[in-house]
Amino acid sequence: MIENPRETCNEIITSLNEMRASLDIDNLKKQIEEMEKKTLDSTFWDDHQSAQKILKSISDLKDEVDSYEELLGTACYIQDVLEMAEQENEPELWEETLHDLRVLLKDFREYELRILFSGEHDDKDAIVSLHAGAGGTEAQDWVSILLRMFTRWAENGDYSVEIMDCLDGDEAGIKSVTFLVKGKFAYGKLKCEEGVHRLIRISPFDSSGRRHTSFASLAVLPEISNAVEINISPEDLRIDTYRSGGAGGQHVNKTDSAVRITHISTGIVVQCQNERSQHANREAAMKILVARLYELKQQELEDNLQKLKGEYKEIAWGSQIRTYTLNPFTLVKDHRTGIEIGNAQAVLDGELDEFIYAYLHQKKAAMENAG
Repeated sequence: MIENPRETCNEIITSLNEMRASLDIDNLKKQIEEMEKKTLDSTFWDDHQSAQKILKSISDLKDEVDSYEELLGTACYIQDVLEMAEQENEPELWEETLHDLRVLLKDFREYELRILFSGEHDDKDAIVSLHAGAGGTEAQDWVSILLRMFTRWAENGDYSVEIMDCLDGDEAGIKSVTFLVKGKFAYGKLKCEEGVHRLIRISPFDSSGRRHTSFASLAVLPEISNAVEINISPEDLRIDTYRSGGAGGQHVNKTDSAVRITHISTGIVVQCQNERSQHANREAAMKILVARLYELKQQELEDNLQKLKGEYKEIAWGSQIRTYTLNPFTLVKDHRTGIEIGNAQAVLDGELDEFIYAYLHQKKAAMENAG
């Protein structure tokens, strides 16, 4: 519920006006004009690859400028209509415009979220892996709950989800699962969720009704579509095929097409069993391998940079980023940002944007302070 619609609309307009300089909208328009002049040159298509890159750049820049101007124009229009509806005492028009304002607010937050991204691959699809921690069935059930949560989040944001590999639990739940989330800025958003997630609840698997604490880890990689960035020698790969296993159900195809790829020099092992053919499973597994190798390369660069700086901070595996408490009260708390949400069920149903939004703002502020 929006308590003060006109004030909210004014805040959006003010924020957009402040963003204009940082986004350098006027300069982007000049760049578009200059590149469009190049397309009129008679020799433009002599280098087909270069021409395609220029056209792609024009399209991307236009999308950026159009998104900004459409938001600002809509906000100014809604501001005028709200003022008129209030002055003319038009309750129906006021309610209709309130609906438009709610849509605008959602679009603005999404837009603001996107401009917070600074990573090279933030706009790419995301390869997400969930692994159960210690705790057997309890932890494996927690992984299945998290898979549902992230799937709901993706569906609510018009992303698509493809299960790449899944190992079912011995009695219930999932031991580990890898899935691909496809859509603009999927990686930029989901990397904010990387880390250990903790659940506190009355266990449905404990006949005594005791409280249990379960852990699951989440890792996120960008899908690197251009494999040129990572050179993989065929001689450095060991490829094994096997029959899909597990308890069956929606995640497992009972075929002989499952593929496991071992990168010999690094010891990295990836696998995929959820596609219908061996070729498709191999292709999906190679996507994961390329992303894993790229992550390893980036980590080595970061480690070397830290050594040059004379300081190195180890990332502690056991430190949870968020705790989901379902008993004796309901609360989801993010330990990095301090954000707390009492409606735990809404979070488990995929309402994660507030956590992502807060983390990106915190990260941006930290970078500005460091600079």
